[in-house]
Amino acid sequence: MGEHGTWFDYLNRFSWWVDFNGWTKSKLERSSLLTEMFPSGWSLTHVLITLLAIIFTIVGARAFLGGLKSKDQGLVPPRTMNFRNFFEFLAESLFGFVEGAMGEKNARRFYPLIGALFIFILFCNFFALLPGFSAPTDTLKTNVGIAIMVFILTHVYGVKEHGLAYFKHFLGPVPALIPLMVPIEIVSHIARPVSLAIRLMGNMMADHKVLMSFFSLVPILVPLPFLLLGILICLIQAVVFCTLAMVYFGMAIEHEEH
Repeated sequence: MGEHGTWFDYLNRFSWWVDFNGWTKSKLERSSLLTEMFPSGWSLTHVLITLLAIIFTIVGARAFLGGLKSKDQGLVPPRTMNFRNFFEFLAESLFGFVEGAMGEKNARRFYPLIGALFIFILFCNFFALLPGFSAPTDTLKTNVGIAIMVFILTHVYGVKEHGLAYFKHFLGPVPALIPLMVPIEIVSHIARPVSLAIRLMGNMMADHKVLMSFFSLVPILVPLPFLLLGILICLIQAVVFCTLAMVYFGMAIEHEEH
């Protein structure tokens, strides 16, 4: 199994998987022109690993919900560390993180979205640290999707908060600056999802390559410090992505106050 190989490569032994992969490739692969410019390494691996992250989250969420439905309503934590403890700690920490960045009122409004983004990105990142897996977030296929979602929701929240007057900030403070401010604002807003996607992909790809390089040289003990560093990188990248998303949402709903 090479640097880019995963356990899912063994699915190629099954004819039904080969047929399904070929059908999705014919429907979703980039055009021939784009393929010549940017070679396509078509794979559904990132989709399968994303499904594992979602399943893990669902199992943890059900454990959390089970604690809330218990006789003590989740007030008494279990004696041993389990999914329920982990997700209770994660949920409480995430709310404090969002509240500290956006205030209590906006935290209750945006917490479900920011919390979902954080958990999704974090668990996807962690798969890069497991032998035989890769991070779905080390490819633009995943990152562009969530970055565009943040981009669209930013303007949706802005319009819901201020109506069509939200778009006045594209015009600048005075009419004389409109021809200059409109292209600047458009470029700056388009740059947001681009930077979100590329930053996350670049950091996760670099972390994976560093870890695999040392693992291929000396697979025993030597990679451990880089695994610990990788855990920190996975956490930081999830925090950075969600922090920037909160900044964009905050600017959209508070823009008219300035």
